[in-house]
Amino acid sequence: MQVIKKSIDGLLEIIPTVYKDERGSFFENYNRQLFEANGLPTHFVQDNQSFSKKGVVRGLHFQRAPHAQGKLVRVIVGRVLDIAVDIRPNSPTFGQYEAVELDGERNNMFYIPEGFAHGFAALEDSIFSYKCTNLYHKVSEGGILWNDAELNIDWQVSDPIVSEKDVLLPSFKALFEQIHP
Repeated sequence: MQVIKKSIDGLLEIIPTVYKDERGSFFENYNRQLFEANGLPTHFVQDNQSFSKKGVVRGLHFQRAPHAQGKLVRVIVGRVLDIAVDIRPNSPTFGQYEAVELDGERNNMFYIPEGFAHGFAALEDSIFSYKCTNLYHKVSEGGILWNDAELNIDWQVSDPIVSEKDVLLPSFKALFEQIHP
């Protein structure tokens, strides 16, 4: 298993060793000892899975403290462009984002700690899975408009399919003016 630090502190891409032969393939998607050695959390309290058709954009979502979540995300089938936006106000990379393509063939994973908004675009029909370090808490949920002009994220999809809820999320600037006027 290889762990790659991304350009924004705290974000990690995990690339497992995949063993393939004529029968198929095998890989470890979690190993407590290796996770501990690489500074990754080893205690997850909730697993989620979704299916998204090609062109679906989900996000950008987060939960506020004390219910903030770290997420270990991966694609089981398909390909997605996964996005993590730094929303830690005192971070030198506040307002910047990292994009990682997750692929069901490569089986790579992306760890996103607390303090990030998260979203993804389905580049193919995809089954998306993620482990969370904290339980979902509806009152603590928040979000940022997926196509925010200031963030200027290239989602790599034409004609995106976005939920009504996500279309109504505030801009990055409006959200943080509410929090830090």
